[in-house]
Amino acid sequence: MNKLGIIEGILFVVGDEGITLNNLCEIINVNIDEAKDLLLKLKTNYEQSDRGLRISYLGNAFKLTTKEEHKEYYQKLIENPETNTLTPSTLEVLAIIAYNEPITRVEIDEMRGVSSVQIIRKLVAKGLIKEAGKSKLPGRPNLYRTTHEFLDAFGLSSLSDLPEIEEEQVEEETELFTSIYKEEQ
Repeated sequence: MNKLGIIEGILFVVGDEGITLNNLCEIINVNIDEAKDLLLKLKTNYEQSDRGLRISYLGNAFKLTTKEEHKEYYQKLIENPETNTLTPSTLEVLAIIAYNEPITRVEIDEMRGVSSVQIIRKLVAKGLIKEAGKSKLPGRPNLYRTTHEFLDAFGLSSLSDLPEIEEEQVEEETELFTSIYKEEQ
């Protein structure tokens, strides 16, 4: 078992939330000293000049972050009109936030049924959403809300200008084992 690879994957999956040393120890079943050694090895590996990421310790958690020295390239990516389009998935996340703000990433993921970490990062980078404090839920996840730039981009004076959502009426659930087919006698 390659514990360095597992830690790298965990850091990727937890995204902006990061992971505490204690949680990492529980997940990969190692003691604190071994976890520190593994993180240090991985951190050293990321410090090579040919790597675009680094491991940072921010807000009492370890996180994968981009290197500051590459910032100008990330800025070009965000400002480039060709990469500045909003995909249907991005619009879906933006709508969920706009209609339910403030909202956590986990709540967004539950509504969509898939992870929204990368989309949320993109929307924050574009300035369409921002962190709006911490939830009172366990782990105190970040809350997200739309920005004034969001309102400007969509020509809204306030969120009350958003169109009303028509709620779909769900038909009564059919019994799983009920069939329209009858057994011949």
